[in-house]
This record gives sequence, C-alpha cells and structure tokens, in this order.
Amino acid sequence: MGRIDLRIFTEPQQGASYDTLRTVAKAAEDLGYDAFFRSDHYLKMGDADGLPGPSDAWITLAGLARETRRIRLGTLVTSATFRHPGVLAIEVAQVDAMSGGRVEFGFGAGWFEAEHTAYGIPFPAERFPRFEEQLAIVTGLWSTPVGETFSFAGEHYTLTDSPALPKPAQPRVPVIIGGMGAKRTPRLAARYATEFNVPFQSAEASAAQFDRVRKAAKDAGRDPLDITFSNALVACVGASDAEVARRAAAIGREVDELKANGLAGSPDEVVEKIGRYAEIAGTSRIYLQILDLSDLDHLELIATRVMSRLG
Repeated sequence: MGRIDLRIFTEPQQGASYDTLRTVAKAAEDLGYDAFFRSDHYLKMGDADGLPGPSDAWITLAGLARETRRIRLGTLVTSATFRHPGVLAIEVAQVDAMSGGRVEFGFGAGWFEAEHTAYGIPFPAERFPRFEEQLAIVTGLWSTPVGETFSFAGEHYTLTDSPALPKPAQPRVPVIIGGMGAKRTPRLAARYATEFNVPFQSAEASAAQFDRVRKAAKDAGRDPLDITFSNALVACVGASDAEVARRAAAIGREVDELKANGLAGSPDEVVEKIGRYAEIAGTSRIYLQILDLSDLDHLELIATRVMSRLG
C-alpha cells in the first residue's frame, strides 16, 4: 500500500459553532492530518438538534485560513445552488489568498431541497446544467490572465467583460468533483477535476466509478494519473471494543453497521479496510467523516495508530 492521505471531514449543519470547528481544525493540523474539510449545508439532517444553527462554509474557511498555518482547507462539497458563480469565484479566490494558497474546491450540483425552502433559496429542477456552467465560469475566471477579461454566454449565466479578479494564490486551485453519476459526472471530472471523490460507498462500487472516470479522462485525451482518487467514509475507531461501542453510541449508530459501511473498529481493522480501498479501487486519499466534534481523543487515536501506518 502506497501513501494514503487522511483528511478530517466535518458536518457542521448537525450542530457546531465556529469555535468548535476552529478547535477541531487546529487539533487536526497539530496531529498531522493533511486537510480539514466541511460540508456546505444550511439545515440539519435526521435527529440532531443542529444548534447553534448553520454556518456558512466559506465564511468558516476564511476564519480558519487566518487561524491555521499548514493544513489544507476545503469543502465536500460547495453547492452550486447557493451562490452566483461570479461571487463564488471571488470568495474562493479570496480565501485561498488569505490562507497562503491552501484551499481546495469541492463542488457539486446541490441536492437537499429542504434547506433551500427553509432559507428561501431557489431549487431548480434542472441543476446539473447550471452546475456545468458554474464550473466553466469559476475555473475560467481564475485562469484568465491578469489584465485580460472573461466573458461567458450560457443558458443560465452570462458574464460580460469581467476583469476576472481577484486571483487565487495558487496557480491552479484543486477542483474536487464526486458522486456516482455514470455519464455526465465522469465527463465533467475528466475535464475539470484535480480529484475525484466517491462518498460512502464500498471499495467495489468505488472501483467501478473510478474506472468510469479514468475511461472518460482517456477519451478526453487526459492522463488518468493526473487525477487523485479519494473516498469519504464515516470514522469510528477505538482502542477497545468498548471504546468503539461508546463512540458509535455517541453518534447514534450501530457498530456492525459502521463496520459494514465505514471505517470502524480497532486501528488494525481500519488500517486493513483502508488497504482494501487502496488495492481494489486505487484510493490514495480518505476523508474521515467525524460526527462527534467534541471527541478530540478520537482524532489523536487515528493519527497515532492508523495514520502513522499508511506510508
């Protein structure tokens, strides 16, 4: 097994203040994790109370850009329905500059209708065409040379003689696209993605989707080795069976279900399962979905007993 990057992935809509996210991000940085990511949602899901209420993904990352030094920062995934692409390009470029070039841009079409109706955000029936235009606009604005202008005439968005400023600090902000769509998603990934992510799927299902993306890349004349392939999986690791059970109970899940669908169990079990993703699917990066943000000992255990063994 080659090197596997581990990243921390949080779901703040389930209930987390900025201070809590800052604490987790700084702990993740100190423990040597590769990145801190968060979701982009405005409404809780399931039985969580969601308190103190939603926080905006890019405002959160702007704060963390100034309060961290090394760790990379990003979203799984920014919803294309929430922000105009011109505004989004400005926001992400600014946060990248604020962080000294540590931003990664996970981007998706949006799917959770209830959060849109709750906050008066339009929820178009046809979201994928808008998402595709937004990808072209955001990346086009960033790549336009300083002193030149960017224009775009699409079905959903029109930009005329934009100065295409500000620019990100990075020459190319990594773009993460993901999901299990069989045709359009691989095609867009082949064109735009630095990384392709499959969330909450088996190694076998991930391998099949990764192969679709690799084929789409080849068809587009791109080397599939240019794309990083990653998974997002819930984490529930314990030094003992009792500790695993306690952590599972804390997030309202069953141990057997977590072992079947996520990275759960002893450090040895989790290292073995990560190895299966690497072997079967070619995964080289894992986003650990951490649902109990008060349990920093969990992050330390994974860092010392799992991450240390992944190359």
